[in-house]
Amino acid sequence: MPTLYHVPLSPFCRKVRLSLAEKRVECELVEVKYWEKEPEFLRRNPAGKVPVLKIDGKLLAESSAICEWIEEVYPEPSLMPETPDERAEVRRLVQWFDDKFHKEVTANLLYERVNKKLMKSGYPESKNIKAGAQKIKFHLDYMAWLLDHRRWLAGNRMTLADFAAAAHLSSLDYISDVDWNRSENVKDWYAKIKSRPAFRSILADVVPGFPPPAHYADLDF
Repeated sequence: MPTLYHVPLSPFCRKVRLSLAEKRVECELVEVKYWEKEPEFLRRNPAGKVPVLKIDGKLLAESSAICEWIEEVYPEPSLMPETPDERAEVRRLVQWFDDKFHKEVTANLLYERVNKKLMKSGYPESKNIKAGAQKIKFHLDYMAWLLDHRRWLAGNRMTLADFAAAAHLSSLDYISDVDWNRSENVKDWYAKIKSRPAFRSILADVVPGFPPPAHYADLDF
């Protein structure tokens, strides 16, 4: 069975988990404390980052590379559209969430509130939390604008772009940092994603010391 070395609230790990689950590829989840830089884990990925997927006798690292590999090896159901223009839009939005959203929101909220405690690396910086709380409003509004013009974020079908966005938002929802009342369109979109069988293991995650809010696993939140 494939093995995914991961951290439960990592949006990059969650994106890979969603891709595998959507394609019904079962895998064993092994939680690692990558920040401790254990030699055994560094042998799997010298960059010292998660996720790392062990599959078919090989080790794959970096979430985007892993997801592209999964898409090529397990093409059904497809998470990438057919035309070059459509695929470019999916990749643009995946990069938007994994780069811009991550730097402006996830790193300022999730990492300050949770990761610092787990890593024992200091106390949360209030200025970073305030910055993240402000920036997420812009991103939710941008998502609302996209969904005003499309059924899904990148077009008229669900793609990897939706999983990338949902991976980040679900991690933040675990710590109640998403205002779902800001946009009915975004809330409806997340409800559709959240109801998919692929999302079940995500909603079952529990991080010791950080209990999820009651609405986290509620499909009618």
